Amino acid sequence: MALPIEAHALIGDTHSAALVGRDGAIDWLCWPRFDSDACFAALLGAPRHGFWRIAPSLPARRVHRRYARDTLVLETEFHTDAGAVRLCDFMPLREDTPRLIRLVESLSGEVPLRMEFAPCFGYGDRTPWARLIPGGVSTKAGPDALYLSTALPLRLEHSHALADFRVPAGQRLAFVLSWHPSHLPPPRQPPDPLLLREDTERWWRDWAHRCVHASPWRAQVTRSLITLKALTYSPTGGVVAAPTTSLPERMGGVRNWDYRFCWLRDATLTLLTLLNAGYTQEAQAWRDWLLRAVAGEPDELQILYGVGGERRVTELELPWLPGYAGSSPVRIGNAAVSQLQLDVFGEIADCLYHALRHGVRSDDEAWDVSVHLLRFVERNWCQPDEGIWEVRGGRQQFTHSKVMAWVAMDRMVKTAHLRGLRGPRVERWMALRERIHAEVCARGYDARRNTFTQVFGGKALDASLLMIPLVGFLPPHDARVRGTVEAVRRELCLHGLVRRYHTHETRDGLPPGEGVFLACSFWLADALALMGRHGEARELFEHLLGLCNDVGLLSEEYDPVARRMTGNFPQAFSHLALVGSAFNLSREGGPGQERSH
Repeated sequence: MALPIEAHALIGDTHSAALVGRDGAIDWLCWPRFDSDACFAALLGAPRHGFWRIAPSLPARRVHRRYARDTLVLETEFHTDAGAVRLCDFMPLREDTPRLIRLVESLSGEVPLRMEFAPCFGYGDRTPWARLIPGGVSTKAGPDALYLSTALPLRLEHSHALADFRVPAGQRLAFVLSWHPSHLPPPRQPPDPLLLREDTERWWRDWAHRCVHASPWRAQVTRSLITLKALTYSPTGGVVAAPTTSLPERMGGVRNWDYRFCWLRDATLTLLTLLNAGYTQEAQAWRDWLLRAVAGEPDELQILYGVGGERRVTELELPWLPGYAGSSPVRIGNAAVSQLQLDVFGEIADCLYHALRHGVRSDDEAWDVSVHLLRFVERNWCQPDEGIWEVRGGRQQFTHSKVMAWVAMDRMVKTAHLRGLRGPRVERWMALRERIHAEVCARGYDARRNTFTQVFGGKALDASLLMIPLVGFLPPHDARVRGTVEAVRRELCLHGLVRRYHTHETRDGLPPGEGVFLACSFWLADALALMGRHGEARELFEHLLGLCNDVGLLSEEYDPVARRMTGNFPQAFSHLALVGSAFNLSREGGPGQERSH
């Protein structure tokens, strides 16, 4: 049986990342980049698809995990009848060779342990050729090769490297795994693994201590920020939505997507989060990534890109992988790349406006890109699109998309004013801003029910409507906003948490059924805070914090009936929303602020 999603923890080096289970197994790792082929893919299948486990040979009475304070260095303690051992997992910050290090330390007694190293390249499709070499084992298949270095004698069974061993009390044993192109020799022996651990901990702590946030939730905020940093591809500044693909939004279902890419929609939330936390350098890198990614004609704009800004992310299905808990198909790439999603134009304009307001280096390039993109909005804002949730059932007139078209015009007007610009062009934008606002209020609002609706003229609700006060489209005390928030709470909430929409009502091209969406639940807390309902907002926020797993991580969705995480993990959008809500709730006086201010 597959481990629950929440039974995993993240380690990474800001180039790629791995998931480590409570059972001591690494069952997901893509090398050398987030979007590279996985060499351990048992998470989406079976042990034959690749894993690396180090764990006691006898049952553990108790397992305790934690990250070393303010770092991404994971410590897992196994307590058994024979004693206790600690497994430390981390990926050193990369200089040249990608490495993953595992340290086994005896805490008491002499615990019998087993190490099983069983990579399978190409997402579990290419069994490697393995051979023992001095100081470890080498495995390779196709373009990829792994070198496992250890002082422990190993034996081979087929393509697996095995060892049964004990660590004397007070001693440590190191395993160092390195990736390299298969046509090159294995990399040189790394420096002392203990020194690498010290260096890695120091780097993460130095980074974490730059956070300027102070609130009762600083520990949770810091963990979320570290997670976001871990999901950053440091060579370009791009942030992946998650390090995984195809973890299901519903167990056994088909809503399984590849999130190892950079979504433009995340731009504003990422930038604001980093700026509010004091990370100006990272915000600058993200803004620069954004400008490079969106260069070109506006009608060529994609809603997601590869970590280096790549445009081709063709969606494929991997039939040899049965999927997590039998949830198929397993997909790589993402077909949403070809969709029209008008809201991203508003997110880009909002991102660049806030960057300018917060003192991130401005230049004519950012302005020229903004003007170029806005021309597309002027021509196409009234067109149907696939919307924020990337539906696959055809384009519709989504209310949220029109609200974000208004945001695009609004932020461009404000950016022009910040730059001291006036004139006919700005007046034209102001006039269109008013026209879009009137259109949304006339066609996206149901006066009889006192709520905005998912699509113009429709009846269904959508959690994205919670963004109306958050982006400043209407003030939070407007009766229409209050009515919409109450309608969402009444019709979309399950056990106090928010669904994106009712999947049986929305034409999204997929079978119905999914969990509650964690980011939307944080949006509800933000909306309540804006409305002055601070006690309710704080209660919901702290309920959401209680859904984090034992090391502070969140997935995309949550099943409140089964009480387990669903969707890709850990999810940047969930952690961005957590940090944003913490900032909103900790501001003087309690309420949050609209993103427009």
